Amino acid sequence: MTHSTPTDSSVPRPGAPRWVLLIHQIPPKPDYFRVKVWRRLRRLGAVAIKDSVYVLPRTDETMEDFQWQMREIVAEGGQASVCEASFVDGLSDSEIEGLFRAARETDYREITASARRLLTALPSGGRAAKRDGQIESDLGRLKRRLAEVVTIDFFGAPSRPAAQESIARIEAGKRTRDKRAASAPAEAAVQRPRGAVWVTRESVYVDRIASAWLIRRFIDPAPRFKFVTPKGYRPQPGELRFDMFEAEYTHEGESCTFETLTKRFDLTDPALRAIGEMVHDIDYKEPRFGRPETAGVERLLNGIARQHAEDTARLTLGAALFDALYEALAEAPKAAADRPIPRPSSPKKPRRKNRR
Repeated sequence: MTHSTPTDSSVPRPGAPRWVLLIHQIPPKPDYFRVKVWRRLRRLGAVAIKDSVYVLPRTDETMEDFQWQMREIVAEGGQASVCEASFVDGLSDSEIEGLFRAARETDYREITASARRLLTALPSGGRAAKRDGQIESDLGRLKRRLAEVVTIDFFGAPSRPAAQESIARIEAGKRTRDKRAASAPAEAAVQRPRGAVWVTRESVYVDRIASAWLIRRFIDPAPRFKFVTPKGYRPQPGELRFDMFEAEYTHEGESCTFETLTKRFDLTDPALRAIGEMVHDIDYKEPRFGRPETAGVERLLNGIARQHAEDTARLTLGAALFDALYEALAEAPKAAADRPIPRPSSPKKPRRKNRR
């Protein structure tokens, strides 16, 4: 889906309504569905003109995007309508355009602020900062985010050049640093714990099961796991917490705990990255990567959790699952393990699949 380069099919017909509206009522349960809809509407670039009423510039693409979102809401037990609109009184077209510019201004300023923080994290002189893998990951995330925002910047928000320039400065700084580092001694390998006490929340599920497997197999060959109630828990000296509030290893930015661990311990195995993408999509309940194995892995983890309430049993069975998954991915051709499946930015639309 692209909005930045109008085509004959995406330009409103002369005299046609300028806007398309999605009017919806979301059921109270499940709780995550409201957030899921909000995130998708945000990715489409829609803005709210009142509670539960969202607007987009009227094109064939945006009309279809709203129709697919409407169908998903109705399928979950909600109510929704899509309509074309021209505003006669109250809000003017220029005011609505201003809402779009303001929304994209916020996006661009967030990107610029993140880029400035990342620029300060680049090593300078003899000072070490973030490792290359983490810098590459953060820079890639910012570039993807910028591309997404540009796609939905329908009316040209003023801060777009500043956001683009902020990322260009990071890339220039990184090129300079890479040239300096080419002749410098290699950094020492990341030191990994051995026999540490790893603490996490009780009732382990997707991210914690996968992270525990990753810790035991690739980080600490003799870990001891401890399951606690997070409220009021005070860590003991030497304990390493994961996937809990203020933990040493937990969600960072858009990364789930499994992804954080792979970055912090420089685990670059393509099969581990593929598993991390599956864990990410299950944990965030959003198909960002859309790997074909994800649904099956989620069903198996659901079965383990329903059959076993004990955390140790969940880790044992989860480890067997991830051992098998890892071996399958490691045996697959590198391209199959390393390349995520492309996904559309809006709900899946089978008849538009060939257009991607």
